[in-house]
Amino acid sequence: MAKKAVATLQKGEGRGFAKVIKMVKSPKTGAYVFQEDIVPNEKVKEYFAK
Repeated sequence: MAKKAVATLQKGEGRGFAKVIKMVKSPKTGAYVFQEDIVPNEKVKEYFAK
């Protein structure tokens, strides 16, 4: 599935977006989980600031 998302981002219309991966702590178990999203390039810093 990741290959398809990355391949879509490499086409001409997807150049304005970035796939970001953030590590967050689960409130239920206390374990760390990875949260993946696709956001516009302008909003990447805002995404990590949350």
